[in-house]
Amino acid sequence: MTAARSEPPAARPVQGTLADLGTPLADVTFVVVDLETTGGSPAESAITEIGAVKVRGGAHLGEFGTLVDPGGEIPPFITALTGITQAMVTAAPRIESVLPAFLEFARGCVLVAHNAPFDIGFLKAACAREGYAWPPFAVIDTVDLARRVLTRDEVRNCKLETLARFFRTPTQPCHRALEDARATVDVLHGLIERIGSFGVTSLEELRGFAKAPTPEQRRKRHLADDVPSAPGVYVFEDASGEALYIGKSGDLRSRVRSYFTGSETRQRVREMVGLAERVRTIVCATGLEAEVRELRLIAEHKPRYNRRSKFPERVMWLKLTVEPFPRLSIVRDCRDDGAAYLGPLTSQRQAEEARAALHEAVPLRQCTQRLTPRLIEGGKARSCALAEIGRCGAPCEGRESAEAYGLHVSSARSVLAGDVRPVVAAAQVRIDRLAAEQRYEEAAVQRDRLAAFVRAAARAQRLAALAGCAQVVAARPAFDGGWELAVVRHGRLAAAGTIPPRARPRPYVDALIATAETVFPWSDATGAPGGAAAAQEMECVLRWMESPGVRPVEIDGTWTCPVHGAERLRGWIDNAYAARPPGEPRTGRPLR
Repeated sequence: MTAARSEPPAARPVQGTLADLGTPLADVTFVVVDLETTGGSPAESAITEIGAVKVRGGAHLGEFGTLVDPGGEIPPFITALTGITQAMVTAAPRIESVLPAFLEFARGCVLVAHNAPFDIGFLKAACAREGYAWPPFAVIDTVDLARRVLTRDEVRNCKLETLARFFRTPTQPCHRALEDARATVDVLHGLIERIGSFGVTSLEELRGFAKAPTPEQRRKRHLADDVPSAPGVYVFEDASGEALYIGKSGDLRSRVRSYFTGSETRQRVREMVGLAERVRTIVCATGLEAEVRELRLIAEHKPRYNRRSKFPERVMWLKLTVEPFPRLSIVRDCRDDGAAYLGPLTSQRQAEEARAALHEAVPLRQCTQRLTPRLIEGGKARSCALAEIGRCGAPCEGRESAEAYGLHVSSARSVLAGDVRPVVAAAQVRIDRLAAEQRYEEAAVQRDRLAAFVRAAARAQRLAALAGCAQVVAARPAFDGGWELAVVRHGRLAAAGTIPPRARPRPYVDALIATAETVFPWSDATGAPGGAAAAQEMECVLRWMESPGVRPVEIDGTWTCPVHGAERLRGWIDNAYAARPPGEPRTGRPLR
């Protein structure tokens, strides 16, 4: 007889609670923080103001706000943006006194910030400098949340000002820390209300929500299956083959796969992924070749989801015209017509400011009529107000001969050719005089004109030096012990390749030169006179050639910048706009 085997009693089902799913949002204490700083890099800038608001379940629990002495000067553009002046922070506490109080205020809470990597990055850097361990805060970024739940039809971007208007917050952002933190609180509550429709009820779900890939991203992960792990360019295409987005990477497979994960939170990119049907890749020999090919493809196809480098042809030039009485004209084309050019310039405003700075140094006529000796002798030329107040030699009225006017033209040609000393000296005289008369706003206008001219001239001289070389061959050490090679002709990358470790370099160099693209000057008028590439490509090549370890192999031409050119003044101009580190002396005048 077999004994009956008894079965264990079945477990009784138990209904779970919300607590089992995580911390309910109503029980989470958020500290919404905002900072004002002297710049954008924690390594080079300092905090000038901290503002924080503590909330839980929609209730206001407290605030923390203080100015901070950054230990150095506040740049003028930061003062104009935030309203925080040097006098306001003189008596403020230093960060070493403020930081412990803030950490105590935020203890045990969840930090929230708009563009959190910026604010949290500064706080972490301050803790590291002062010897404090950064607490293991959970961090919520309202930018990521907004990109996840708001469409482009609702908001054109995810800036705090835009979201504050969309949610009709009672406090409007004004680039002051506490007010911006209060506005971010209202934006956070509006976003949490929208997120509730997605079934997000706990802190854990909220943290994962912004980083979760969309269904379209998950569905299209297979597009990255055949992408190689090599440097190159990738092109997202739609069903008709139209290029939607073009990018580059040192590891194509890793970069393309990131578009189908939760780390990609940009709304427009997620929208692009939804339209993409294939990813085409172009493997390149070096990172430089990948960067150049990306620029060329973007300029050719102008993908709708790329924002930069789409229109290299939209540049300006400052031209000294070829006529009996030349003048400075702003044009869109650079031609091989014997005229002197300065450029390319990125905007109409920069071109106008550079022209105004040159006019202060060289009294060229500023009217637009085409003057000829016959027109002047017949008395049919029109005079202008500048002639009446003595700001012009008035060749239109015959008061200045063609020979005397030619001296001004020669001076202008010399400046455009590389000697910027007359423009800098004239601007310095005017700035010093206006500053002595306490007419600081007018002095700032003169400074901006000089800066526009110096930066444009420096760019033009750098590009012209490279464009003037028929061929430059350079090599840079590679990570594997070999070399990266580049052949540049008239500023255009004609070939790129590599040399394996411990191989004889000369055969590889000769083979690359022999197979390089044939390049003629003036095939592209968007870079530099005589150049064969767009300005962005030439600057990309220059950055590579000026990187550490690069060695010139062959140079056919003269690769130099003018002795009295603008390149040596760029640091001086940048110093006028940037804050100086504590104890660093003010840069002296460069022409003394």
